[in-house]
Amino acid sequence: MLIRQASDIASGEITPKGIYLDRRRWMVGAGSLLAGALLPNAAGADVLANVKRGVVSLDDKPTSQEDATHYNNFYEFGTDKTDPARAAPGRLKTRPWTVTVGGECAKGGTVDVDELVRTSALEERIYRLRCVEGWSMVLPWNGVPLASVLKRFEPTSKARYVAFQTLDDAGQMPGLKLNGLFPWPYVEGLRMDEAMHPLSFLAVGLYGETLPAQNGAPIRLVVPWKYGFKSIKSIVKITFSETQPKTFWNMLAANEYGFYSNVNPEVDHPRWSQAKERRIGEFARRPTLMFNGYGDQVASLYAGMDLRANF
Repeated sequence: MLIRQASDIASGEITPKGIYLDRRRWMVGAGSLLAGALLPNAAGADVLANVKRGVVSLDDKPTSQEDATHYNNFYEFGTDKTDPARAAPGRLKTRPWTVTVGGECAKGGTVDVDELVRTSALEERIYRLRCVEGWSMVLPWNGVPLASVLKRFEPTSKARYVAFQTLDDAGQMPGLKLNGLFPWPYVEGLRMDEAMHPLSFLAVGLYGETLPAQNGAPIRLVVPWKYGFKSIKSIVKITFSETQPKTFWNMLAANEYGFYSNVNPEVDHPRWSQAKERRIGEFARRPTLMFNGYGDQVASLYAGMDLRANF
């Protein structure tokens, strides 16, 4: 991973250069009307106007926006990769949207997503995403560090973990009706030091636009050194906890999906190898990197732990 200033990032690094320049000219031409706002573009998407680009970047080629928004896991909208893009837009009501925060903290309360967008200096974080199924992407997320939001609520010394919960609404999410054997709602969790790590991120956008419904709108977690299912989507609740929270896939199959679920090419899934991955948009498989390539930043979090036992 390379941490660089925005001025060091080539203008065509994420989207094709012509499209990017056209968008920039359009945004600049609107002048001060754009400041701190969400702006509809010609395609009907919302452009995030106050994103500081290139805060965290990669040399890896980014996944195409088409693939990133049409090849998704979001079981609340179906189990096929194409189901979320078909079923979520127009069905998932992402405004108004608040996230309730409570548990072991001094100041419980709520986060309004629109207020977060208006008042935050949004950053672009280009991260690798590694799915436990053996495929991967490179995605330019837009949002804020998770720690900056959590600190607002003043977690107490008892807060050793942070739990997250997804929206649970069968009226909006048809997959909840079809998958009755799953322990809905979707829940996930992090250790407190993982949640406060600088790489942990709350995304409200993707490719400089408001986060699409199929990608976890309006707000989702992104933890790039862990398998993708840890990055919970459409968050409605955050709870500080003294005890380790339950997590969705661990409740379903604890021998296959551990609490930590750090990307580790040396620990195979019981039904397939994790040594290699298929980057979406590429034909050949590539070696999987320990901690998804973020070991220099996060390995110290697990010093002294047996990473095979604590998978």
